[in-house]
Amino acid sequence: MTERVLYGYFRSSAAYRVRIALNLKGLDYRYQAVNLLKDEQRSPEYLAINPQGLVPLLDDGGVKIAQSLAICEYLDEAYPDTPRLLPAGAAARARVRALALAIAADIHPLQNVRVGKYLQTEYGKDEEGKAEWIRHWIQTGFDALEPLLAATPGRYAAGEQPTLADVCLLPQVFSARRFGLDLAAYPNIVRIADALERLSAFADAHPSRQPDAI
Repeated sequence: MTERVLYGYFRSSAAYRVRIALNLKGLDYRYQAVNLLKDEQRSPEYLAINPQGLVPLLDDGGVKIAQSLAICEYLDEAYPDTPRLLPAGAAARARVRALALAIAADIHPLQNVRVGKYLQTEYGKDEEGKAEWIRHWIQTGFDALEPLLAATPGRYAAGEQPTLADVCLLPQVFSARRFGLDLAAYPNIVRIADALERLSAFADAHPSRQPDAI
């Protein structure tokens, strides 16, 4: 059987999403660490397989896919007999995608490693200055996300089963806590995150449980 490999970094929110998705799908994989702080994502060897120089990248038996949401949707289509990340019905799928993109497109890009490095080198931000920037943009995103989740009945972001929205939500909550954002104003986000953390697929994907965790 051809090997399945996930290239990632333990604290990358995007790689965290894919680890959750693989776990939910029950798919085995080998984890290949790419240290973003050492710029290993810009090495010639890694750029040869992912010219974007980003993580994650999934090599599924020779099928190489970048971008976390594309990977998750690929897994849903390639392995339809495992638990689905997107629900049936066009409207339900659109809602889940919208929730996922509210995190993956509107919040996460403003807090990733390369943005932090740019703030430091071009604007002289120290670590607290970078953390303040990150807290601001997570708070802005969570202010919009909280009422959307409040309007959804069920244990998780889009009902009684974890979906792609939850795959994106928990890594973002991890980042919020890591950078010291007070989550008291977001009871629905916290409620859903607490429920997700009790599921092994989410718990096993936690950054602290990865081989490259420091």
